[in-house]
Amino acid sequence: MAPTGQLSRVVANSRAAFLSGRTRPLAWRMSQLQSLLQLLDENEAEICEALGKDLRKPKQECISFEIEFLRNDVRGCINNIESWMADYYVEKNIVTMMDTTLIHYDPLGVVLIMGAWNYPIQLSLGPLGGAISAGNCVIIKPSELAPATSSIIATLIPRYLDKECFQVVEGGITETTELLEERFDHIFFTGSGAVGKIVREAANKHLTPVTLELGGKSPVYIDSSADLDITTRRLLWAKCINLGQTCIAPDYVLCSKEVEVKLVEKMRSLIGEWYGNDPQKSPNLCRIINNRNWDRLNNLLKSTKGKIELGGETDSNDLYIAPTVITGVGFDEPVMMEEIFGPILPIVSVKSVDEAVEFINKRDKPLTLYVFSSNKATQNAFKTKTSSGSMVVNDAVVHLSVETLPFGGVGASGMGGYHGKYTFTTFSHQKSVLVRDFSALGEYLGETRYPPYQDWKIKRMGLLLKNRKIPKCLSLIPYISCFLLGAGSVVLAKLLAIKFNLFEFLQDM
Repeated sequence: MAPTGQLSRVVANSRAAFLSGRTRPLAWRMSQLQSLLQLLDENEAEICEALGKDLRKPKQECISFEIEFLRNDVRGCINNIESWMADYYVEKNIVTMMDTTLIHYDPLGVVLIMGAWNYPIQLSLGPLGGAISAGNCVIIKPSELAPATSSIIATLIPRYLDKECFQVVEGGITETTELLEERFDHIFFTGSGAVGKIVREAANKHLTPVTLELGGKSPVYIDSSADLDITTRRLLWAKCINLGQTCIAPDYVLCSKEVEVKLVEKMRSLIGEWYGNDPQKSPNLCRIINNRNWDRLNNLLKSTKGKIELGGETDSNDLYIAPTVITGVGFDEPVMMEEIFGPILPIVSVKSVDEAVEFINKRDKPLTLYVFSSNKATQNAFKTKTSSGSMVVNDAVVHLSVETLPFGGVGASGMGGYHGKYTFTTFSHQKSVLVRDFSALGEYLGETRYPPYQDWKIKRMGLLLKNRKIPKCLSLIPYISCFLLGAGSVVLAKLLAIKFNLFEFLQDM
């Protein structure tokens, strides 16, 4: 932890470490990734204990959604970093046919990762693997709202990783404000839209690029073609993990009245099956992070004009709110005007796919969209007629496990994406490189650029630079030319040898 007033020195030390060049070699990056994996392997119990103190997370959620999620991400970095770092060769035009054109991945420099409290390990250290793979130095700012987890991150990072290249800053608003005054080469923030605006405004002072992983009201559409037994299990699981405090948790349901009646009864039965007659006593439910968020959720329940079909129980002393389903919700109620971020699930009645699409499109673009339907036309309608950071058909949340899919928002739900190689590219500058030699052919192709300017040069330049589809076989011309030149040299040498009787001369020697 860096005391207030010394954060400039923290950033300066990281920048000096980066400028020394130590983060660039593949071997160094690989060693840091292996150390990060070792950190997770050797401290699983301690991390689970910290998560239990902050959110009372069940062990399975601690391991599945925090620790093992990170392990897999780091393993992916280790398995792929060499290919990610490799130069990427791109197509050429006629003028550059004899040249080498490629993209080289440069590390950005010193980057800031600002984690969130709801998944305080995953969201603080999740982007770290990609940042290390890209060759950056990193300042990590865990959320002060999860103090036990913040403390263990601050303890473990310097124990396992390079102390100058990777530093942790703990603290609240004061420390965060001071940190944002510094110049970074990228800021990666996960949190609310309100704080995201503050982060972006601070970044603008230095023209620092940002990735904003925000949130929003992620809708669920269910039609009569869906298997309601499976739908209910997948929907309720996604809503109740972390007690609804998940940025991609289903926020509200759109369905017909007929589907609504069946869905409510199935959820009532399933909650009893999973969490017992008194869910508050279940060891499988987290708790709300703090009193402020508990009060906010409790006020949403109190203000609703809808019918609480199940749940609704609250306990401020235990920071508990029961999994709750509300029907007959008005469009303009508080519960429909802000991201819920808790175990409350409103159901809104719609009569058609078109009505559901219109309802979604009148609101901010969500972080994700869930569609439960066996109808391909319905699935395609939501895919093509709505805009969201991601979309999942007939399940929820599970797309996070696919590292080949970028995760991120659009519009009010965020900007930029990450996971797998997308994290690497987020923390890399894709440098365009063209390498040309001094060959006569290359000079001939480019000579029309030189003065004196003439009409024929304009025409030739236009012809050479015209954007056209070039057959892939033409990209082999430089290699074929080299081969033919080499073969021709051999033939020419033989002809000269025959002409001047060099073979006989060599034999006589």
